[in-house]
Amino acid sequence: MKIAVMGAGAVGCYFGGRLAQAGHAVTLIARPSHVAAVTSRGLLLETAAGTETVQVDATEDPAGVADADLVIVSVKSDDVGEVGRQIAGHLGPDTQILSLQNGADTAERLQAALNRPVIPAAVYVAVEMAGPGHVRHHGRGELVVGSGPASGALQTLLREARIPTELSDNVVGVLWTKLIVNCAYNALSAIPQLPYGDIVSEPGVPELMEDVVAECLAVAQGLGVTAAGDVRAAVRGLAGSMPKQLSSTAQDLARGKRTEIDHLNGYVVRKAAELGIPAPANRALWVAVRLMEGKRG
Repeated sequence: MKIAVMGAGAVGCYFGGRLAQAGHAVTLIARPSHVAAVTSRGLLLETAAGTETVQVDATEDPAGVADADLVIVSVKSDDVGEVGRQIAGHLGPDTQILSLQNGADTAERLQAALNRPVIPAAVYVAVEMAGPGHVRHHGRGELVVGSGPASGALQTLLREARIPTELSDNVVGVLWTKLIVNCAYNALSAIPQLPYGDIVSEPGVPELMEDVVAECLAVAQGLGVTAAGDVRAAVRGLAGSMPKQLSSTAQDLARGKRTEIDHLNGYVVRKAAELGIPAPANRALWVAVRLMEGKRG
């Protein structure tokens, strides 16, 4: 298949690299530094098994999605509307769109921007950009994809590329569970620049995380959303499964980049206000990260 990855940062490069390894023609649409590196020597995909050079195409031009059978969108949540406008005119009538992004409503907003169906997915992977065109995998790598007419074929495609993929009839609930886990960890990792395993051992942190989770669950209930699985167990288990991982919010702050905090704790705060539900723990973490963003420009 011809596959384009719109917004090929760490997540996009990892999954694009896996699909290229499986023999698909992959085009990464990325920042200039990544495009230059990938064009000159290929994508470096570093995993526990070693580092492999994967041959993919790369461009800065959103028109790189043209003629793709599948477009994977992995841009920041803030950029969804603009990216939708950039690529809409280049998509074929049968092109499938897969959203691999943080946030509970990102796929919905992308669908509105494109005026066409978008397949939502929850992403569970620990990756970082180790340098231009060099993605480093720290752990996990599975997807939970929303059920739909094209989902079965997509699941087969992804599994053949060694990407564990499950289908869910409650993908909104799955996305909310991931949102809640992110709300519990991302800001608390970002503020001190510490990995998950370190922050949970500090006095008061487990109790603060429980406050965050309780607020999020109250908001989800108010919206009529049933979070998937045992949310509290998922929150407790993340530090054990990824003890050395810095959150994406921490990585963005360290690099002076805009974070997605408005679509994590900030999203919960906005929805809580609409419902008349207090959310002081989420508000404090959201405000703290926004202040740090402002300090770092």
